[in-house]
Amino acid sequence: MTIVIVGSINVDITTRSERLPQPGETLLGDSYAIDLGGKGCNQAVAAAKLGGEARLVGRIGKDGFGEIATSQLAQMGVGSDHVLTDPNNGTGIAVIAVDANSENSIVVIGGANLAVDESDLNRTSDLLENASILLLQLEIPAKTCLSAAKKVRAAGGKVIFDPAPAPAGGLPDGLLQNIDVVTPNETETEILTGMRPTNAQEAAKAADLLREQGVAAAVMKLGAKGVYYKDDHSEGFIEPYKVSSVDTVAAGDCFNGGLAYALSCGKPLGEAVRFAAACGALSTTKHGAALSAPTLAEVEALIA
Repeated sequence: MTIVIVGSINVDITTRSERLPQPGETLLGDSYAIDLGGKGCNQAVAAAKLGGEARLVGRIGKDGFGEIATSQLAQMGVGSDHVLTDPNNGTGIAVIAVDANSENSIVVIGGANLAVDESDLNRTSDLLENASILLLQLEIPAKTCLSAAKKVRAAGGKVIFDPAPAPAGGLPDGLLQNIDVVTPNETETEILTGMRPTNAQEAAKAADLLREQGVAAAVMKLGAKGVYYKDDHSEGFIEPYKVSSVDTVAAGDCFNGGLAYALSCGKPLGEAVRFAAACGALSTTKHGAALSAPTLAEVEALIA
């Protein structure tokens, strides 16, 4: 079963300090790291580390950051034959500040990610038509996400959509109607529905609002409060796993990669969400973005 990810590829420059700086403040930090990141890239690595056949479609720049990304993708087992080197745009980067409480602030420079368009889908049409699962996010243009979703669903595949970062103006018309599973967090849910869920009951109401917009299944990520899910056949709430968190940067991405892997293995939605929640929780126990994705053995040990 092939999991195709059409999405962003970034190199993350992460700084660590006791606290986050205030506006206008220069703060002495403790350490830094330069690693693979970007929501699309993180999700691809998460699926691959679990044992999934993950293939990434996207763009990098013809620069040193692009070389870092290509090298690390190969090391992590992600198929990157369909990653285009863009001569006109630089590789996307993210500058991430993390404090001692694992809170973070992030500035993303989209670069080549923002140029991903219909031509990228056309050159990878065979891959998309054979995808069992397509993973999408919003660090590439939303219209490209919509077109990719239509192509994969027309060929019989399923589409998982992480609406992050959620646009203030809402989603393009028709996008949710072409999605099988949408996975917003609390902030994204508020932007898309007007309500910010804080518990299972509120998440259920928000899920209904999203499903009224046409999506088949809604999975509401409430961070340390758990996960709610609902489709035509099931609904439920997954209590949060108790872990010692040190870095929450890629928790949502690892959740989505885990969800894609579990669904590609034929697990029903509730079981797949439970598996994905364990992936997200475990990612917070390690530093880094793509590097924080857990292995299948680690996930199975946590949910046992």
